Amino acid sequence: MNSESVPPIPAVHTVGLSRTYGSMVALNSLDLTVNRGDLFGFIGSNGAGKTTTLRILATFLAPSAGQAKVLGHDVVKDADAVRHVIGYMPDFFGVYKDMEVTEYLDFFGACYKIPSAQREKTVNDVLELVGLSEKKGALIGALSRGMQQRLGLARVLIHDPQVLLLDEPASGLDPRARIEMMAILQELQRLGKTIIISSHILSELQTLCNRVAIIERGKLIYAGPVQGVRDQMSAGLVVWVKVASDNSKAIELLKGHSEVAEALAVDGRIKVTMVNHDVDHGFVADTLVRGGLKLTGLQEDELGLEEVFLRVTRGETQ
Repeated sequence: MNSESVPPIPAVHTVGLSRTYGSMVALNSLDLTVNRGDLFGFIGSNGAGKTTTLRILATFLAPSAGQAKVLGHDVVKDADAVRHVIGYMPDFFGVYKDMEVTEYLDFFGACYKIPSAQREKTVNDVLELVGLSEKKGALIGALSRGMQQRLGLARVLIHDPQVLLLDEPASGLDPRARIEMMAILQELQRLGKTIIISSHILSELQTLCNRVAIIERGKLIYAGPVQGVRDQMSAGLVVWVKVASDNSKAIELLKGHSEVAEALAVDGRIKVTMVNHDVDHGFVADTLVRGGLKLTGLQEDELGLEEVFLRVTRGETQ
């Protein structure tokens, strides 16, 4: 059989993945594929099932039904192999505040059976990667919250995993620390890591991730490119128009066009909703100018991931 015809093994693949706690359904038949090299955003309200999914993928929690594989390894039948290829960073993790940074990482390097002669270089490499080289002799308790999060990421990287499962890694960080964390994740993706990051900071996922999934009440609502979620989940392309005078005439002209679903005045401007996302809105200016109106502004509405999320979820949790 020609090897080129064999599709590549995805980094993460789940089929019918479910988890129940008594009568409560935390995860409801999740079918999800994350490709190698993705920086994948996992979006959902608190209680939607994000942490449950990541804990199952990290082998800390057994599924009630269905199957999950990481790089082809079953998380139940081949859990030890999964642990060697993943790095899992929970939303809250313990640090030994009286230990020095290098002692902490050396300890975890020993846990992963990295030879002692190799551990010093490994520790130095991961500290450089997360920007903590200057803090190698510092006590962990003296580090800021942002630096402790970066140290947690360094611990995750100590055994050079191919897949990173990061549960709210920027939670509680100030804006500068969040930006620094996101820059580190982009560098890790550039180095070939596959990263799944759950977060409620949707505006950052919008620019950070190449693919996202939206989950609510344990069910997958959407999985695909960031642009795709905006196109699929919103009604149609929206443009905002401003004319020098006579909004009512402008609205009348626009409503007469077959590509316009709705036109109405909002705070001195005209909100024009197209019938779909594939419309070339260049006709708007042409229609208004031909109608004798002076166009003073035309802007396409950039629908953000946060607005899409609010539109497609009801904010329901378990």
